[in-house]
Amino acid sequence: MGLPVRLHLYAADEQIARAAATAAFARIAELDRMMSDYRPDSDVRRLSSDGTWTAVSVELIAVLRCALAVARATDGAFDPTIAPLVALWRDARRLQRLPDRADLDAARARVGWRHLQIDGRRGAVRFTRRGMRLDLGGIAKGYILQDALRVLRGHGIASALLEAGGDIVAGDAPPERDGWTIDAGGADADFAARAARLRNAALATSGPTAQYVDVDGARYSHVIDPRTGYGVTRDVVVRVIASDAAMADALATAVGVMGSIDARLRSRFPGATVSVARR
Repeated sequence: MGLPVRLHLYAADEQIARAAATAAFARIAELDRMMSDYRPDSDVRRLSSDGTWTAVSVELIAVLRCALAVARATDGAFDPTIAPLVALWRDARRLQRLPDRADLDAARARVGWRHLQIDGRRGAVRFTRRGMRLDLGGIAKGYILQDALRVLRGHGIASALLEAGGDIVAGDAPPERDGWTIDAGGADADFAARAARLRNAALATSGPTAQYVDVDGARYSHVIDPRTGYGVTRDVVVRVIASDAAMADALATAVGVMGSIDARLRSRFPGATVSVARR
C-alpha cells in the first residue's frame, strides 16, 4: 500500500502473537497485489479498457460493490474510476503546476462510476467507456485492514488494532479496558468520545497531507473532486467511525470532497459517526 502498517495485539504468548502477525501481514501483501494501482500484474491493472469483461477476484468485487454504493450515495463525490485524474495530478505535483485544461478535460472524459459494471455471477468487471482505469486509494486500505483483522481473529487474537495512513481498525478492547484510546483532536465532542473507546469498529481520516501543489496562492490537495477534476482546496479534516472499514474509508474521502455532510447523507449511513473539522 506504499506506507507503513502497524499491528497492536494481545496474545497468550509471543509465539502465538508472531504467528498471527505473520499471517496478517501475508494477507495484507496478498490483497495489495490484487488492488494496487502501481503493480502491473494486479487485478486493478489487468482490467481491460476496451469494454470487455475481465475475471477478477472475489475480494476486488467486494471492494467495488462498496465503492459504487458510496459513489451512488454521494452523487459521485467518491469515484473508484478516478485513476486518469490521479495520474494527471501526480504529474502536476511533480512539475509544480496545474494540469493543462485540455489534458484535464480528456482525463475527466475517462472517469465515471456509472460506466463501471460488475457481474457477480461471472466474477467479472468491465468498463463501458474506453480508456478508463481504477484507483482504489480511497477505499482499499480500509478493506485490507479489516480483512487482516479477520485473519488475526482466525489465529485466536480478538484484541487487536491495525493502523495504516490514517485508517484504524479495532477489534475487541484491550484487557481490562472498555476500548482502544484514539486521540481525535479537533473532532467534535461526540466523535472524540467514541474514538476514545473504539472497539470492533473502524476509524478513517481524510484531509490535507504533504501531497499537494501550490499555484497562484491556492493549495490543491492530492484528494481530487471527480466531478470537477480539480484537487480539493478546502482545508478540512474528515473523520468517520463505522463498523465497516472500507465504507468508512470511502465515506471519509467523499465528505472531504464535499466539505460537509448533510442530513440526507447521514440518513444513508445511519451507523456511521462523522466529524468535519476546519483547520
